[in-house]
Amino acid sequence: MSSTVDTSKLLRRLAVLATLFLAIVARPQAHEVPNEVTVLTFLKPEGKTLTLLVRAPLKSMRDIDVPVLGANGFLDFSRVDKALQDAATLWISDFVEVYENNERLSKPRVAATRVSLPSDRSFEDYDTAYNYVMTGPRLAADTQIYWEQGLLDVAFEYPISSDRSDFSIKPGLTRLGIRVNVALRFLQPGGPERVFDVHGDTGVVRLDPRWYQAFWLFVKDGFFHILDGSDHLLFLLCLVIPFRQLRALVVVVTSFTIAHSVTLIASAFGMAPDGLWFPPLIETLIAVSIVYMAFENIVGAKLGRRWMVTFGFGLVHGFGFSFVLSERLQFAGSHLLASLLAFNVGVELGQLLVLLIAIPALGLLFRFVVAERMGTILLSALVAHTAWHWALERGTALGLYRFPAIDLAGAAAAMRLAMVVVVAAGLVWGFATWVGGPQSQSKVQS
Repeated sequence: MSSTVDTSKLLRRLAVLATLFLAIVARPQAHEVPNEVTVLTFLKPEGKTLTLLVRAPLKSMRDIDVPVLGANGFLDFSRVDKALQDAATLWISDFVEVYENNERLSKPRVAATRVSLPSDRSFEDYDTAYNYVMTGPRLAADTQIYWEQGLLDVAFEYPISSDRSDFSIKPGLTRLGIRVNVALRFLQPGGPERVFDVHGDTGVVRLDPRWYQAFWLFVKDGFFHILDGSDHLLFLLCLVIPFRQLRALVVVVTSFTIAHSVTLIASAFGMAPDGLWFPPLIETLIAVSIVYMAFENIVGAKLGRRWMVTFGFGLVHGFGFSFVLSERLQFAGSHLLASLLAFNVGVELGQLLVLLIAIPALGLLFRFVVAERMGTILLSALVAHTAWHWALERGTALGLYRFPAIDLAGAAAAMRLAMVVVVAAGLVWGFATWVGGPQSQSKVQS
């Protein structure tokens, strides 16, 4: 009798465990983080109200109890409104920060929510999207759509003091997926519509920046870019190793600065190729430039030749800078030229910091640790080894692309760029002759 009771208890426990297991397996996978998420947004100040329209995939709103019909997973439209309100608050408005004249606005009012089909195209312009979200007909109660296929449309309203204020936003929506792309369109009264394509955490985005705000933003971008770029840092190190005298460094660094400024600005004005093959080509050439400079240090660098080589490679590095800057220029507003100059200023400040650290560090190394000639060879060989592996890896990636034939438009752009390069090279040559004098042809490192 006891054995029968124990067996009965065991079977009941197994049944409970099986039920729990099936419930977990059958539960909609609301906790999975989507790989790719695209969020469409409009921001429009009007009178005393700023309206923010947001469209995001419903599946990115995790841990929300979305009501479904039975086991088929179709949305239950009769009970979905509360879930949409919770999702709009917990996943969007709680993490989006909107500022008016640098003061953060209070939490918005959720003016309207709704579910849309993936095929809906109402968010192509603001007026259509606003009317659709606020007053458009809702999906019929018998619409059969799985909850993870639906789109959440929300209209938020922020109280503001004036629609002519200086507005900015921190679209903290990166938590909606592994890779989140926010398409943000700002409609300012009496001004042009500004379109932003925000990837990742970009911090606070000024929707219509003043010139000094754009200038400061791009100074910081340029400064931290040069410090974050290991290839640019190694190139600077190669410049410093043989030339630690002020006269030599002024000529070489000025040559590099003018050269990369030329191609950086030229790229911003459309003078650079836009093919997919161009970025891997430039990245490969940057690695090659480091290898060459390192080997030149080993065999003995001459100042008269070094500034010319540095100018040529500076043109290549300028294209490399432009790849980073191209996406950031959307935050420049109407201050394109000021932002380009600011980025260059930031790069030069970063280079100056590197030189201020590298020059005394190398001096101490060559004085107390290793002889200067031997130290130059060892450091340059280490840099060349690292850059050589980069060149091989990037060259392999470059080989996957097919180079297109040069058309008339491309040839014209190349000629315009070549003329600018010739003028810049002439200026650098004149400066090098004036600074270097008779010593410009002497061998600085033997």
